[in-house]
Amino acid sequence: MPELIPMLDIAGMDGSLGQRVYTTLRDSILSMSLEPGTVLRKGALCEQLGVSRSPVAEALGRLSTDGLVDIVPQSATRVSRFFIPELREENFLREAIEVAAVGKVASERTDEQLMKLTRNLRLQGLLVEDHDFAGFFEADLEFHDLILAFTGFPKVASAAAQMSLQLRRARILILPEQGRPKEAVAEHEAILSAIERQDVSAAQATMSRHLGQLIKRIEPLELQHPEYFRPNRE
Repeated sequence: MPELIPMLDIAGMDGSLGQRVYTTLRDSILSMSLEPGTVLRKGALCEQLGVSRSPVAEALGRLSTDGLVDIVPQSATRVSRFFIPELREENFLREAIEVAAVGKVASERTDEQLMKLTRNLRLQGLLVEDHDFAGFFEADLEFHDLILAFTGFPKVASAAAQMSLQLRRARILILPEQGRPKEAVAEHEAILSAIERQDVSAAQATMSRHLGQLIKRIEPLELQHPEYFRPNRE
């Protein structure tokens, strides 16, 4: 049987069987180990993960709710393909939330929060120097997650993460992009500088410019990887 997903030891993971299968599949989809359009066969997944059909069905149902898989009754279950209007909408929502968040953080930030952001930014610079773009991607995510967490609103970070799952997948396709990681670090430095000065307007403006770059870089992917996109809703 061909390997569908990384052979993780779900026995060592926390949660119910359904939760563990869900986490394994979700991580594989978000990392693009499972590419858009990949057919997910319940029987093969059960055999590979060593579980019954029930937790696999549960996990696929949750992934469908997340928008990460498409379940077509009496047909096939596939990893969802990208849809440009959805990516634009996610980017719009992400920008709305993060611009508001960075404004709040800039006005209320503490020295400890500033220290954590500074450490993260130093790490980003080192990772780019080492050409560790996968590591940079994770540090980039953490930088934005920290800002969301510093708002003090727990639901903000989880909502932002959930509504930008497709963007997160699509970003994998543009790594590494020549020169872009270094540019992103510079943009993060400008955001951090505004937060440090407690300049709310500058923090929001720099965040808006930073996030506005993403969709412009993602849109050309539809021509470069047409197999990953659907032209219309199916």
